[in-house]
Amino acid sequence: MLLSPYEMMITRRYLLPGKGEGFIFLVASISLVAVMLGVAALIIVMSVMNGFRAELFDKIVGLNGHAVVQGFGGRLPDWRDIVREARATPGVTSATPLIEQPLMASHDGRVEGILVRGMRVEDIRNNAALKTKVLGGSLNALVPGSGNVAIGARLAEALGAQVGGEISLISPTGQATPFGTVPRIVSYNVAAIFEIGVYDYDKAFVVMPIADAQTLLLLGDSVGMVELETTNADKVGQILEPLGAKVGARGVVTDWRSMNSALFEALTVERVAMFVVLSIIILVAVFNILSSLIMLVRAKTRDIAILRTMGASRESLIRIFVVVGVTIGALGTAAGLALGFFFLFFRQQVIEGVQFVTGQNLWDPSIRFLTELPSKPDPFEVIGIAVMALIFSFLATLYPAFKAASTDPVQVLRYE
Repeated sequence: MLLSPYEMMITRRYLLPGKGEGFIFLVASISLVAVMLGVAALIIVMSVMNGFRAELFDKIVGLNGHAVVQGFGGRLPDWRDIVREARATPGVTSATPLIEQPLMASHDGRVEGILVRGMRVEDIRNNAALKTKVLGGSLNALVPGSGNVAIGARLAEALGAQVGGEISLISPTGQATPFGTVPRIVSYNVAAIFEIGVYDYDKAFVVMPIADAQTLLLLGDSVGMVELETTNADKVGQILEPLGAKVGARGVVTDWRSMNSALFEALTVERVAMFVVLSIIILVAVFNILSSLIMLVRAKTRDIAILRTMGASRESLIRIFVVVGVTIGALGTAAGLALGFFFLFFRQQVIEGVQFVTGQNLWDPSIRFLTELPSKPDPFEVIGIAVMALIFSFLATLYPAFKAASTDPVQVLRYE
């Protein structure tokens, strides 16, 4: 919206009211701050929600794959045939045999529920979710028959175990005796401690070579499942549809959406709800712009009438007040963007500072799933939030602008 020189001059005068008009300036400043806080809050929350979904997806899918072929009864005796069929399926990039079994672990009198995860040695060493998250020890020590395992950091804390220490795994599948089945207790050395960043995994996982897991669980040459990765996680159902028909009665294909449906659906619903709620903050801030402009029009009624008698057109007055309101909204939006990105950059320090001041644990990994507050700003989402704030600001200026343009100079100046 192009303004003439005199319109620019009047706009500047109205944005910075003179002596005796401090209250109008205060209301306009409050409007700017309100827009800033609304935009910043929306950007922060949406970026954190995006970060939650991205981090959980990367960590969960990075360790569990896009889908699994699970055997009925927890066993896949012909897993080699399934691996071969999976790798021949278009869109499947890898097929990995896997064993997962809930057991118990003990160390120095402490007992914790665990999830034993048997993997091939090469898969353990090449898994991106594991190899870059080792806090102590080395994954290279996990070789078949060595009796070495890797455990999660939270599990190590709960058991009091250290690298080089020994833990005992308790399996209910043991030898049958006249008095019933005797659980098997096998000791293993802790060769590595890892921290994936998902609390439930770090609290439960015990990773070992697949051959050792087969021996521990008396599976023979069977595995529990085959983990699959595809070229597109969002189209995993479509890609694996032919494989599901081939697997038939040997097992069932389950993708990541089915395995974690409740979690990701909850995040989606919460994300939409937070967007709607926080958008109302921006709407309230825009009403402040509306009220400040109405007050400005009322205070400048005489000046507006004089401008009309000097030849100012209705369109000119509309442009002046629209620019005043949109400028307040634009400055608030720009400040909100800066504040939002500043908070996101120092988000962990902010949380630690608040925890230090209040003495409260604001980020409990056992509740939040992740060990740190994630963030992933979406450029298109940020642009959408800024545009929304500007559109709301523009709409808020229309009534005061048209009210100013409809001022009748004869009525206003009759008794002057």
